[in-house]
Amino acid sequence: MATEFIDRVVLHVSAGDGGNGCVSIHREKFKPLGGPDGANGGDGGNVVLVVDDQTTTLLPYQRSPHRSAPNGGIGKGDLRHGADGEDLVLPVPDGTVVKTTDGEVLADLVGHGTEFVAASGGRGGLGNAALASPKRKAPGFALLGTPGETRSIVLEVKTIADVALVGFPSAGKSSLIAALSAARPKIAEYPFTTLVPNLGVVQAGEIRYTIADVPGLIPGASEGRGLGLEFLRHVERCAAIVHVIDMATWDPGRDPVSDLETIENELAAYAVEIGTDGGELLPLTERPKLVALNKVDIPDGKELADLVRADLEAAGYRVFEVSAVSHKGLRELSFAMAELVAAERERRETTPVVRERVVIRPKAVDDKGFRIEVEQTPEGEVFRILGEKPERWVIQTDFANDEAVGYLGDRLERLGIETALFKAGATPGATVVIGPGEGVVFDWDPTMVGGAELLGSRGTDLRLEDSGRASRKERKAAFHERMDAKAAARAEMEAERLAEKSSTSPTERNQ
Repeated sequence: MATEFIDRVVLHVSAGDGGNGCVSIHREKFKPLGGPDGANGGDGGNVVLVVDDQTTTLLPYQRSPHRSAPNGGIGKGDLRHGADGEDLVLPVPDGTVVKTTDGEVLADLVGHGTEFVAASGGRGGLGNAALASPKRKAPGFALLGTPGETRSIVLEVKTIADVALVGFPSAGKSSLIAALSAARPKIAEYPFTTLVPNLGVVQAGEIRYTIADVPGLIPGASEGRGLGLEFLRHVERCAAIVHVIDMATWDPGRDPVSDLETIENELAAYAVEIGTDGGELLPLTERPKLVALNKVDIPDGKELADLVRADLEAAGYRVFEVSAVSHKGLRELSFAMAELVAAERERRETTPVVRERVVIRPKAVDDKGFRIEVEQTPEGEVFRILGEKPERWVIQTDFANDEAVGYLGDRLERLGIETALFKAGATPGATVVIGPGEGVVFDWDPTMVGGAELLGSRGTDLRLEDSGRASRKERKAAFHERMDAKAAARAEMEAERLAEKSSTSPTERNQ
């Protein structure tokens, strides 16, 4: 059963989410306060496109367009880190172009093994063991994992062939491929028999090259009429173009010259989008061209070929009279195509490749890693904080944990966001949003308790520090305090006794 050829699909990819970090305290006999041992979460898996020589169609992605990579494992106690999610590897045919839904080219995958990360996995969250510090010895919180990237991409296969056979439907392109190579495409006597590009390998002397036919080219193909718009992209990588003209057509109003002009106009209206590593591709109108007058084995076809040959040669075309049935002129045509392919290969080798420069722009000294935008809304001013760090920190924060919220406040303060809000004109009670879109909204109050203070001073955990035993210094101070209190009480009692004795008369004392 033949495999259905699909050369364009919209693929929805989702990378794996990062695993959450773990909050755990080491427990062991005779070691009730063993310290934090919560491990980190694993990173989510990436979605990777890889060129595979054995893959020739995008059919699996049309039937199943939603692909997701596995998530990272959550961290566990006893420093057992979560497992990283495995990358989801998706094989694609050689010559696949990756685009956004808006048409922006992201990658041109040419060559076996070429890879492109279509979606990046999320980062695993840190456990409380990794968050411990001399000031925060036993954190009671952990960071959450970040979600993986989710996006929709367009995959287009652009056939990698050296020579493209173009022409009206039923001009005999598939028959020529079958006669020139070992390919066996479907051949019939009705238009649009060929619904997919056919490839064949031709050996002409020492030069081996591939040929492909482009089906469905009719007037208006570059504007979407017929099948031409779907398959014109398969001409982009070809080194040369061969116009196959039907010398035995019975359609009224058609003749070889007008057929050639129509196809040339469609090629001129199509814009080449990509280049290759071997040099920039020429526009379709500047490619080397040959004209093959096909079906000259028919008497009427031979007579018509003799009439138009002079006009076509006067226009600058090399003309060959061929027949896929009798194989007339095929050898001459195959060697002529080999000459064009060899010349184009030499041109690409000698043409200096203008590669895109990799510009490294180090961060400026005063780059704080965030920016604040003031937006005017019907409810009043909104101060939006944008930046890779604060946006990621908000995603990683568990807002159900007061200590985690306090830790987020510490990080934002160290980053300088509070000072920047003052400079931007924010006042207590102003609306602050972190991140694009809806983001995380809160009313800003620089004097508000962050939340962790309720548990004690920042970086402490009262659950661990309340051991129930006073220190030696505290016991000594308490002892001296008690001794001082006793001495003061004895002195007070002695003073009262002496005062009472002095107030009594001698007669009263004798009685």
